[in-house]
Amino acid sequence: MTLAITREVSRAIEHCELTYLDRTPIDATRARAQHEHYRDALRGLGLDVISLPEEPDLPDSVFVEDTAIVLEEVAVLTNPGASSRKPEVDSVAAALASHRQLLRITPPATLDGGDVLTVGKMIYIGLTLRSNAAAVEQLRQLLNPYGYVVMGMPVTNCLHLKTGVTQVAEKTLLINPDFIDKKYFPGYDFIEVDPSEPHAGNALLIDGTIVFPAAFPKTRERLMRLGRPIVTVEADELAKAEGGVTCCSLIVR
Repeated sequence: MTLAITREVSRAIEHCELTYLDRTPIDATRARAQHEHYRDALRGLGLDVISLPEEPDLPDSVFVEDTAIVLEEVAVLTNPGASSRKPEVDSVAAALASHRQLLRITPPATLDGGDVLTVGKMIYIGLTLRSNAAAVEQLRQLLNPYGYVVMGMPVTNCLHLKTGVTQVAEKTLLINPDFIDKKYFPGYDFIEVDPSEPHAGNALLIDGTIVFPAAFPKTRERLMRLGRPIVTVEADELAKAEGGVTCCSLIVR
């Protein structure tokens, strides 16, 4: 059984960290409804969804992806780049402890899981305001025994690496080339986001099915060329907090 670890939307989400988006009012009730729809979509794909309780004092805590990297052999607990988010890690560690051996990123390294794209044995790390070069080196040392290759790359004009690039098929990436340079991914095929939808680069691939936000219909049309099933979810309220569909779960296979 594949698990999806999620967390309830915090009542304090309107106080979330923002880096590239202007602050606009967030309807917490609507955000919770969208989040439940998202979890229903994961259940519909056969995942066993675990819902951690709300953290009322941690505004960004619904975005559990940033707290850990879950691999086949181990899970690596992160050290989030925003100080307000560091307390989110321990409860996720407790949820993961029975499923994986736990490793941990430690200071001065900082790392958000949203900056980590894993494709096979390649792990790409976005160098952003949240994740630094020390994290690349530390992760390389932690994962070398398991045969992973870790590579850092610059990210521009967006919060995380996976804001601008995600995997949508075995050798195909969905990408915004204005955020991430294609040259860092030799040998891959690309689907570029529609230019009118710059934040459409975040998709969640689950066993061949693509979970994708309803807010980006033009990019969805491009994804349909893959011939893969696409499950569309409403996620625009959580997107006001710079969150995407990968951000709201940790997939434990």
